[in-house]
Amino acid sequence: MFTKAKEKVKKLKQEIVPIYYALFDERTPLSAKIIAWLTVGYLLSPIDLIPDFIPILGLLDDLIIVPLLIKATLQLIPKDVITDIKTKIDSKEKLPTKWYYALPILLLYGYIIFVLFRHTRQWFNF
Repeated sequence: MFTKAKEKVKKLKQEIVPIYYALFDERTPLSAKIIAWLTVGYLLSPIDLIPDFIPILGLLDDLIIVPLLIKATLQLIPKDVITDIKTKIDSKEKLPTKWYYALPILLLYGYIIFVLFRHTRQWFNF
């Protein structure tokens, strides 16, 4: 069961290249572009929302969060745009990992730490 889920996720991750190119297509609606930027940024970021070294939970982003982001993005992008993009690109093309794609995740972590610190400070009166 676990291997089947990993295979499905791997197949679904192949959709990220057409999603990336759909970002720059004028036929893609704004709502799809916003979700696509979030999806592409998360997938290309070297930092995960749930770090992989955390047992079991570290795999949740690969098995749940990533497929949900990809499916949501694909549902918002018109089918003709995706099929047109798929015919124009190489099926084995991959996107590079860039450090600046980690910025949204780092900002989210920073915000969570800030909120936790703020609430913890109130509990301990310092």
